[in-house]
Amino acid sequence: MNYSILELRKFVIPEIIIGTDARLLIGRYISHFNSKKPMLVADQILRQFDWFKSLKSTILSEAQNLILFDGYTANPKDFEVMIGAELFLSEQCDLLIAVGGGSSIDCAKGISIVASNGGNILDYEGVDQVKMPGPPLICIPTTAGSSADVSQFAIIADSHTKSKKAIISKKVVPDLALIDPVPLMTMNPYLTACTGMDALTHAIEAYVSTAHSALTDVHAIEAISLLSDNLAASVEADASLETKFQIMLGSLQAGLAFSNASLGGVHAMAHALGGYLDLAHGECNSILLEHLIKLNYPTAPDRYNEIARHMGINTDALENDEILQSLTTVIAQLRENLGIPAKVKVANLNTKTIDALVENALSDPCMVTNPKTLTNQEVNLIYRRIIDDKKE
Repeated sequence: MNYSILELRKFVIPEIIIGTDARLLIGRYISHFNSKKPMLVADQILRQFDWFKSLKSTILSEAQNLILFDGYTANPKDFEVMIGAELFLSEQCDLLIAVGGGSSIDCAKGISIVASNGGNILDYEGVDQVKMPGPPLICIPTTAGSSADVSQFAIIADSHTKSKKAIISKKVVPDLALIDPVPLMTMNPYLTACTGMDALTHAIEAYVSTAHSALTDVHAIEAISLLSDNLAASVEADASLETKFQIMLGSLQAGLAFSNASLGGVHAMAHALGGYLDLAHGECNSILLEHLIKLNYPTAPDRYNEIARHMGINTDALENDEILQSLTTVIAQLRENLGIPAKVKVANLNTKTIDALVENALSDPCMVTNPKTLTNQEVNLIYRRIIDDKKE
């Protein structure tokens, strides 16, 4: 691997604490930020769990008051962020605490942006459009997948165009990530599978990204190894806390990589698919991954061969076409073993829908760093290949 000394690279991360019961350290940080009235962004489903109750008690032991916000959906919409920002400002909150998966954390990031910069959240789409840093943001991830707790990305759905908008800025990097495997013990197996495949996709796309660097490569490769070794075991009913920790560590490593190297065509197409049809992000990535690898491989064979080796494939005696076949087979088998389907079911699919998906995917910022420049026809064919048209 050759890295040019002439290429400048930026690497941005938050303060990170990882380990069992890391969430319970939040009290000292509430005190550190001198917060009197934090807003807790967390969905209602989490509130039934003992680990959440202990977290809330810890927060209340330090804060004079606490505002709860759960008015967002699985793919957080622009208007949901605006409602949250209005509540944050009207209640004069001084700290954001996001507990949950990517939806909770992205919503909190959006609230932070609007609270300090004003306007509409969609005004900040693109790269480095956020001028002012927001209020302090503490993230406690409850899935091992999105890595929103350490990234420069916030993904918000445009409710009018039915597309996902990427906001990429160091201003949305959280101040603190408390990464605790305990919440993963209450996560259902299918969500564990989809978010784990999301993390694997992060690592693979970061490694082949045109913006990769020596710093991001280290984290991407480690993530690929950790997730390949532990993802299947993590969905089992008797999965241990140690196994959950390993996939959370893999997700963290993947997040450090993609936040600084960006992503590629899988995420660009998944954003379009999930935004337009309101589908689960991790599931979309899982289904698309093998198809984009087939397209991208000829542009970056050495990088994909390295990925194959870290996924347990002995490449020594194989030609490139055999390595590609082995890699896509291993990924497809992993997806199948996790119970994730090969296609997305869509009722009454039409040409207009496909055209909208293609347009949104090709304009997504993640497409810029894909190793191969994809054509309209190539993206169109992949969508047609992975969508199961259910006639009604």
